[in-house]
Amino acid sequence: MSRDNKAPNTDRRTRVTVLVALTANLVIAVAKAVGGIFAHSPALLSEAAHSVADSLNEVFLLAALRRSRRPADARHPFGYGKERFFWSLLAAVGIFVMGGCFSFFQGFEALRGGGEEQFSGYVVGMIVLGVAFVAEGLSLVRALRQVRRQGGLASGMRDPALRTVVAEDATAVLGVTLAFAGMALHMVTGQVVWEASASLAIGALLVYVAYRLGREARDQLIGEAADPEADARIRALLAAQPEIDSVEALFTMKTGLDTALVAARVDLVPGLDSEQVEEVAVRIKRAVGDEVDEADQIFLDVTERSAQEAYGSPAATGERGGA
Repeated sequence: MSRDNKAPNTDRRTRVTVLVALTANLVIAVAKAVGGIFAHSPALLSEAAHSVADSLNEVFLLAALRRSRRPADARHPFGYGKERFFWSLLAAVGIFVMGGCFSFFQGFEALRGGGEEQFSGYVVGMIVLGVAFVAEGLSLVRALRQVRRQGGLASGMRDPALRTVVAEDATAVLGVTLAFAGMALHMVTGQVVWEASASLAIGALLVYVAYRLGREARDQLIGEAADPEADARIRALLAAQPEIDSVEALFTMKTGLDTALVAARVDLVPGLDSEQVEEVAVRIKRAVGDEVDEADQIFLDVTERSAQEAYGSPAATGERGGA
């Protein structure tokens, strides 16, 4: 399947995965908030904030999926592929601010003020957490299946939208487990410190996940090189061309999830006229595009060195190589 046909199908599956996660988080956020208020549970309220943050982030991811596929125009000649990375960065900020910070606030408030819960409050809280665990687990299974369908962790997790959903769902499952443990220990011991500690642990977990997602999005926004395997294939293809004396420099940069810019500086063998140089450049660019699907913008800086400059070069000595 070509890249043009494959990308919309992949985005369609990712959109369904994000919508499943959004639906689950909206329902769970309301249940956690009502249960947390009723049970006076800081851990449950922290989990409610976590689910609200995740719901907002899923809206960001849906925007990323829609906006990143817009065609290139005069203002953005390389397309809008990096919008996917920008909205993923906003999602990471949302996890940090709405989830992590609120969880820390709830934990410190519980430690400072203490807290007493009725038995009915514990029951409500644990039922809500049990339902949340099942819903988040099903959403996580859906996301992991898509990762496997898209080539496993190495390939599937390249998509920042899918990567964010997997991270959110996995964190939610772990967060619910921490909240349940904190509430159970609070019920058994009568010490609110257990629930407060669970809330602080959830906050620390969310801050860490936000940091990791933010760092990935930052690197992609700044401009990451293409995958090493694709870079090596391009370099090998260029070095194998009989008209190329040496590859002086090769630069690649991802401009979207499955698009990349390729720029190479090459020295040609002596004796080619301007018409031959043009024909060679066109053929090489076409060959690079056929070899590496994501290479949609290809630029060659072609130089034909004089005989004196080429003296002692690999072509003149019968050797071939590339820098």
